[in-house]
Amino acid sequence: MTSVLNRVRETPVGSARPTADALTASELQALASRGVRGLRHPWQWIATALVLVLGLNFAQTLFSNPAWAWDRVAHWLFAPAILDGLVLTLQATALAAVVSFAGGIVLALMRLSHSPVLKGAAWFYIWVFRSVPLILILIFLYNLGNLYPSIGVGIPFGPQLQVPTTVALSDLALGVIGLSLAETAYAAEIVRSGLLSVDRGQHEAAKALGIPRGRQFTRIVLPQALRSIVPSYVNQIVGLLKASSLLFYVSLLDLFGVVQNLQSTYPSDIIPLLVVASIWYLVLTSAISVVQYFVERYYGRGLRGAR
Repeated sequence: MTSVLNRVRETPVGSARPTADALTASELQALASRGVRGLRHPWQWIATALVLVLGLNFAQTLFSNPAWAWDRVAHWLFAPAILDGLVLTLQATALAAVVSFAGGIVLALMRLSHSPVLKGAAWFYIWVFRSVPLILILIFLYNLGNLYPSIGVGIPFGPQLQVPTTVALSDLALGVIGLSLAETAYAAEIVRSGLLSVDRGQHEAAKALGIPRGRQFTRIVLPQALRSIVPSYVNQIVGLLKASSLLFYVSLLDLFGVVQNLQSTYPSDIIPLLVVASIWYLVLTSAISVVQYFVERYYGRGLRGAR
């Protein structure tokens, strides 16, 4: 066996290695019995062991430390007040996600248009709302009645149909508008990058076939662009879900707002209430990730054969 390995090792670099025809049957049998040994990764095993030890230690503290108060966590997890805040969080996030995605498509098309006015207006909107913190937008909208006691539509500098701002816009509407204004700026850039990722040959082929521009966009360009838009935008929805916790600062009792209120009433349950909020946010983001998987699978079904 040693002689076989020496024959292979001693072959000069660049020379042909001994082939199966050059080795005897006994030598081939000896090589086969020796088997193939995988490349060792000692540092990988050390890192794996370290991660397992740290993970087990953290899991131990979760169940051995009485400060976590898991009985109180179970008490608050499905409390009516918590569920009401959860529903409001879902409503605000879902409405803002739909509105911002539609607005993002409009802004992206404006940025890609040939009109300098439309391009400039879209660029200005994105620049402003990507620069201003979301909490400032929400507080500004919450005080909108001080700036505009009434809102309406009509002829500029002419007769208008006006209603009081506090009547036309509820607290939830103001919260959704604030989230949508900020999220639309990010959605526009995501949609624009997705549209630019579609090969120009697709546009030229559609034009050569005489397909109307509207149908080109809805049936050819947008479905292909969604393959790159969806993963990025779902990440934005996860961020939007977490950003909805700022609604508490404009008097909306979302999930985080309810937890904050309950903490002031039950100061001994601060940690359990924070754990409850964390659990529900983890559940919601996990659900969004599952939806993302199936949406990506749907839009990527034409690429399965190439993977």
